[in-house]
Amino acid sequence: MPRYEYRCRTCGSTFEVSRPMAESSAPAECPAGHGDTVKLLSAVAVGGTASAPAAGGGGGGGCCGGGCCG
Repeated sequence: MPRYEYRCRTCGSTFEVSRPMAESSAPAECPAGHGDTVKLLSAVAVGGTASAPAAGGGGGGGCCGGGCCG
């Protein structure tokens, strides 16, 4: 279930709410009980490892994909 981040305009606290995507725009109440909140735009970081294909791995065309070989 996605988590959405909100900030309370009354007390300034930031909090998260887990809810279905269908309810993403529904109002969220601050943990202190305030109702004047705004949903924040969150950046998503994607991690992992990537590796380049092995040199001479067949079908590549040599240097720079074949563009510099005569």
